[in-house]
Amino acid sequence: MLIGIDIGGTKASALLVDPTTWAIVGRERISSGGNGPALVKSLAGMVGLLRERSPAPVRAVGLGIAGLAGRSGTVSWSPNLPGVVGHPVGPDLERSIGLSVAVGNDATTATLAESRLGAGQGCDDFALVTLGTGIGGGFVLGGRLHMGANGFSGEPGHMVVSADGPVHLSGHRGPWEYYASGNALGRMGREAASAGTFPRGLQLAGSVEAITGRDVVAARADDDPGAQAVFTGWCTEVARGVANLVVLLDLSRIVLGGGLADVGEPLRSGVAAALGDLLPGADSRPAIDVVLAQLGSDAGALGAALLAGDTD
Repeated sequence: MLIGIDIGGTKASALLVDPTTWAIVGRERISSGGNGPALVKSLAGMVGLLRERSPAPVRAVGLGIAGLAGRSGTVSWSPNLPGVVGHPVGPDLERSIGLSVAVGNDATTATLAESRLGAGQGCDDFALVTLGTGIGGGFVLGGRLHMGANGFSGEPGHMVVSADGPVHLSGHRGPWEYYASGNALGRMGREAASAGTFPRGLQLAGSVEAITGRDVVAARADDDPGAQAVFTGWCTEVARGVANLVVLLDLSRIVLGGGLADVGEPLRSGVAAALGDLLPGADSRPAIDVVLAQLGSDAGALGAALLAGDTD
């Protein structure tokens, strides 16, 4: 058996997986807050619980961690997990549990899962773009998961799309994440409500300051015109970054994942429509296939299990 763990900014989710069928046979979840040693202790406890319930021995564990987490197993940089930066999470956990531990970025492990088990199957050149609080991603190029020199590949949310834009929590101005993440959708909703073009947002949230991306999504589902305008504008910002990825890597498919992928077809069609206007040479290229991810919130942990199986 294999265990895959997806470690985000607030929680860590673990799956016990049968690698003969990739069926999920056990789950655990913990808070991911705190420093490195505390996180490793919690992860070891979670692994222990899953091993106790496992119908067969566990041979390896994989971690998908939010931030620059690569082959060394040390988190080099993570705005979402500042207390873990610099700690050798992988090697420390390996010593604690007596099993090999493979480490990668959480969006990269999700890409591996979608490649083999989900929406990336049958495609040799695609990107997974995860839209949530921020933007993550990963790339399959020439049929292989692209890890990069240090295993840090897959941080498209931090590429700059406006050099004179506002300073982001990363410390840089105008990254794609500022304009096209779930947080960005909420900010755009608040701006529209302040301008008087999204009154439904005020009704749902009670105040301008309380409006979130979820309010925009809910109002759009009810055919509110103000919410639809905000959502369309946000899809354009998502497509702007996607166009950069396609131009750079000559991708044939974009897989949209993350929490906002739950919006479904309106997200997919909105990004696809905007991409046609933003992609240089669009009329001379084969059409880019824009699809929704298939594995949902399990993708990161499933991919971590796959990574563990590949490297064990």
